[in-house]
Amino acid sequence: MITVAGYGALSDVYEWLIGDDKLTPAKAAAVYDSDVVGSLPPNAHILDCACGTGQLAVGLAGLGLDVVAADASGGMVRRTRELADEMGVSLRTLHASWDELPDHLDASTFDLVFCVGNSLGHAEGASGRLAALAAMSRLLSPGGRLVLTSRTWELVRSSGSRLDTRDRLIRRNGRDAVVTYSWQIEERWEQEHHLEIAVAQVEPDGSVRACTERLSIWPFRYEELVAELQSVGLTVETTTFDPDAEGYMVVARSEQVPVTSERSR
Repeated sequence: MITVAGYGALSDVYEWLIGDDKLTPAKAAAVYDSDVVGSLPPNAHILDCACGTGQLAVGLAGLGLDVVAADASGGMVRRTRELADEMGVSLRTLHASWDELPDHLDASTFDLVFCVGNSLGHAEGASGRLAALAAMSRLLSPGGRLVLTSRTWELVRSSGSRLDTRDRLIRRNGRDAVVTYSWQIEERWEQEHHLEIAVAQVEPDGSVRACTERLSIWPFRYEELVAELQSVGLTVETTTFDPDAEGYMVVARSEQVPVTSERSR
């Protein structure tokens, strides 16, 4: 396996972990509209392979794009389906980890593959990360692009193990919550790190209901990511990497020769 099961409990409270700028489908899609999505034809094929609760996938489907939304968490896929129904848009959902995607989807058929939300850090080590990127690359059409966002893991590791409690209440669905991140940073990069996330909701009667989940993470250096993208046939086209910024986006283009597959999308 190249991914670790997770986001079971958190799938029900994930909106408290989404920033205000990406909280709705329209806002999530607008983040990538001008630079990434704007140049696509209306019927372009899009894969969101770490779809979470579906804001981006549903937002893209709302633009008339042909979208497949996949995630290794069954809870996330369920919530994506529910959001699509609520917004009245059509998309395909798929409960699959990255290594399973080529078993369900045709190779060389997607114009754009998204792997956003700091998801790649959950791939199990360098070998798992490389296998995940290879699966994404295989699904891209020649000239297609992979859009990937990540934390700047160099900064995360430099801060060491710590408890990070957000400095304000976050309001979602008429309820407030306090969000806490507990980081367990290991000595070596290749070791399994952990992040425990707690969402403590304040109930109308003043009581607190907490939801927690411990996630496994394998951090990576930016230079490693670039080399791994190149090794699976992807060339970095644009990057926002800044060693002093909390996160970055990489857009990598595929130059692969089309691969014939009998599987149907």
